[in-house]
Amino acid sequence: MSGAVYDAGALVAAERSDRRLWADHRVRLEAGVVPFVPAPVVAQVSRSPRQVQLRRLLRGCEVLALDESTAHAVGRLLGRSGTADIVDATVVTVAIAEQAPIVTGDRDDVSRLAHAAGARLVIIEV
Repeated sequence: MSGAVYDAGALVAAERSDRRLWADHRVRLEAGVVPFVPAPVVAQVSRSPRQVQLRRLLRGCEVLALDESTAHAVGRLLGRSGTADIVDATVVTVAIAEQAPIVTGDRDDVSRLAHAAGARLVIIEV
């Protein structure tokens, strides 16, 4: 199983104890694959220290900071796509850099951004 970049939809599914998401996550971890979660995705979903399932999922992930060069790449992608969602654009930018599929609940927006980037990405819906 290849790596993955988790979008907000994946984190929300984890928080809701979605069995399929948790099973796929476990398979990744057992295969030695650590999923990526861009820090803006965490910010979009995190609302309370009581989100135990969210924190449990994140323990098995690598949370990536939004550094300056990635921020510029995200901005360029937003300009090319004519969209404004920095979280989705960050997910797509990281997925392109890592050559990883995206686990998301927002196929349409992610697909639009991937198309604007000229990238063919695997999108796994939750």
